[in-house]
Amino acid sequence: MTLYRVIMAVLLPVLLGQALWRGEGLRDLAERLGFLRPSAGPSLWVHGASNGELTSARWIIADLVAQQPGLQVLVTSNTRTARQMVLDWRMPGVTAALAPLDSAGAAGRVLRRWSPRGLISLEGEVWPVRFVAAGALGVPVLMLGARMSARSARMWGRVPGLAARALRSVAHASAQDAGSQANLTALGLPQAALGPVMDLKAQAVARMPMPDALPRSDRAGWILAASTHEGEEEVVLDAFAASGLPHLILAPRHPRRAPAIAALLMARGIAFAQRSTGAEPGGAAVFLADTLGEMDLWYARCGICLIGGTLADKGGHTPWEPARHGAALLHGPSLHNFARPFADLDAAGAALPVTAATLAQTLRRLDGATQDRMALVALQFLQALGDGTALIATIRRITAL
Repeated sequence: MTLYRVIMAVLLPVLLGQALWRGEGLRDLAERLGFLRPSAGPSLWVHGASNGELTSARWIIADLVAQQPGLQVLVTSNTRTARQMVLDWRMPGVTAALAPLDSAGAAGRVLRRWSPRGLISLEGEVWPVRFVAAGALGVPVLMLGARMSARSARMWGRVPGLAARALRSVAHASAQDAGSQANLTALGLPQAALGPVMDLKAQAVARMPMPDALPRSDRAGWILAASTHEGEEEVVLDAFAASGLPHLILAPRHPRRAPAIAALLMARGIAFAQRSTGAEPGGAAVFLADTLGEMDLWYARCGICLIGGTLADKGGHTPWEPARHGAALLHGPSLHNFARPFADLDAAGAALPVTAATLAQTLRRLDGATQDRMALVALQFLQALGDGTALIATIRRITAL
């Protein structure tokens, strides 16, 4: 821990310089150094890396504020985009700020100024100095939806004792999956801190109002390849051509890859429409959905959804958003980010595993009745995850809110 503190102190000017290079202003730098206005009452600190993590915890924050009048919640993030998203919530009692750097001065400054009754860290966010400083001040640390892949665990293990020192301050950790739980325990998480395995994003999706699904007749023949990565579009296009289905929506994980995907389509002589030009799906057999914030439109349009990041070695993306919209789920073999959910969905017949060699055949045999059955079972799984009463009670008990 001492070496880590020294490294962070040496890197502090570099990190601030990078922030300036990114265009951050004086307010941003002040927040990164922990100069925040003190809270005006009982408080809680919630930290998430960016938009996805904080969106998954919005319902937790809302429930806590509703149940505890006067509670002040500091929500920090690593990005300005996420900070603005939280500001746009306009939630009473919530303050949004950039996360302090993981130095004794910055993290300690936030803890002293806010004196939170608990620090909630979302998903994969482990900050050694912040955790240790919280523990030294008697502030319980809670990790919710904690994720620790084998690769991340190996990286933490290269600095002996660092993770263990940080994790000793954790009062409660609900891991995202059994693998993450085992890796956190191996790194030094106390057994007494282990909570139930919990997929935070699934709980957030389960609590959303169910959308009005298009009639199956309007979705028949439509397949969505959602959040694809490099190398997956070629596999999907080959399978689509062999399947006989009339419509494909390609939605890359990173829209900046759209020019490369468009070049691939043109090289193959495939007519396509592109969302960024204002096009709507249906005019061409292939639709390139290369915008942000519109995935719900594509989930609702398609009867079949292939989860991206599963045919490439990326560990996959969440199955719950397409399940919420009533799509039949397909996935490749790379599932380490969501191993347990996919295993449960596969076992129930709510999702089907595919490979590059079997995708076309699977698409050909997924008739409307099969899609409906798969979608219904997946939706039932999702709805069963939506009760967050026990989690809120745990947070209130540990933080004595």
